[in-house]
Amino acid sequence: MGYVSSAKKSTTPSGGWSDLWKQEDYWAVWLGLTIVVLAIVFWSNGINFMNWIVLKIPSYSYYSTAISYVSSHMTTLLTLYLFFLILFSIAVKALTGDVKRFLVGFTFLFLLSVLVSVWGSWDVMKRYNIETPLLALVVGLVISNLFKIPYWLSTALQTQFYIKLGIVLMGASLPFTLIVKAGTTAFAQATIIALATFLTIYWTGTRILALDKRFAATLAAGGSICGVSASIAIGGAVKAEKQHVSIAISMVILWSIIMIFILPLAIKALNIPPGPAGAWIGTAEFADAPGMAAAAAINEQAIKTFTLMKVVGRDMFIGIWCFIMAFTSVTRWEKRYVGTKPDALDVWIRFPKFVIGFFVASIIITFLAASPNVVTSKALDNKIINPIIELRNWAFIFTFLSIGLTSRLKDLASVGWKPFAAFTAGVLVNIPLGYLLSVVIMGNYWITVK
Repeated sequence: MGYVSSAKKSTTPSGGWSDLWKQEDYWAVWLGLTIVVLAIVFWSNGINFMNWIVLKIPSYSYYSTAISYVSSHMTTLLTLYLFFLILFSIAVKALTGDVKRFLVGFTFLFLLSVLVSVWGSWDVMKRYNIETPLLALVVGLVISNLFKIPYWLSTALQTQFYIKLGIVLMGASLPFTLIVKAGTTAFAQATIIALATFLTIYWTGTRILALDKRFAATLAAGGSICGVSASIAIGGAVKAEKQHVSIAISMVILWSIIMIFILPLAIKALNIPPGPAGAWIGTAEFADAPGMAAAAAINEQAIKTFTLMKVVGRDMFIGIWCFIMAFTSVTRWEKRYVGTKPDALDVWIRFPKFVIGFFVASIIITFLAASPNVVTSKALDNKIINPIIELRNWAFIFTFLSIGLTSRLKDLASVGWKPFAAFTAGVLVNIPLGYLLSVVIMGNYWITVK
């Protein structure tokens, strides 16, 4: 589902009431829904605040044009900065308490995001299909691999929080009827992908490469369910060693970054339509953030089908898989160890709460669109949905910069050949199987998802 930054993290989920303000999943939900509600309240009172704070850099040919545009919208940029800073600081205060360093780090991150947005709007970038999210990743990778990232900046690189917030906001642009309709297809397709990839990595790791069963299961979870979060959750469920969880995370990050570049190129070379392309990315990518970057390199339709496939289809598996793997570990692999036995509560504790926020945001906007008080769907788009989409795009830029700034290629390349071989076996199954399901078998369906 995301990446782990070097900043201080919140406590392990307990399932208790304190998780409501101590877990980033919940804060992504609270802040995402707050933005949606604020947009509705402002609009219903005739206040154009949401359109006023969002800034989308138009395409340009000469830097002087971009500089002039940004200079004339400095008030908007300052308001947008303060809007994000206030909301994020509330969450950071509850999660880590390190607000002062976050203020400094986020200020740098926001300024870097503005520069990336300006650069990404250059018509040369558009000509070569280098979209802003991909550019943000590259800029972050270059910086992190040339310079040491200071601690004051690392506190602002909250990758998982930013991507989860962006996904909650994504729900506001997807009608709930569409999610329900596409959800069964996405879940069925995700089941096939998850089982095939998990079993391939696990079998290769245990039978061919003689890896520890718990280690192989942790690798398999990262490659088949939802990336880093799955590796951490399954690793904890099966009592895997810390080093093994770290290696699984490195594998997810390494292959996710590779896929960000490979998938859009393959999609363009094969001339795959945006709908099936997004669904394929949803099956072939290993984490939400890089998958969103790859989908953003296509278009908005690809982002929607990716979200349906990855978030609705695959991410929802994590609680179920944690329960199954914990049960298997306790009853079959390590009977001699006395540990916490799995129960139904594990499903809820491990379930990604931001997915619920995604659904709630969609339901709110869907009911609003059906309300007789809404003048026109065009007004709803212009005053509420489009501004939320722009805020979502800024959250994604923060995400991709954070990925790059927390990823050192030297560290990713030092995990050993056996884990790499096992994970790669899953990649070799995942990519063609995802293509077969998304483009060949279900292609005509995904094309219709707008």
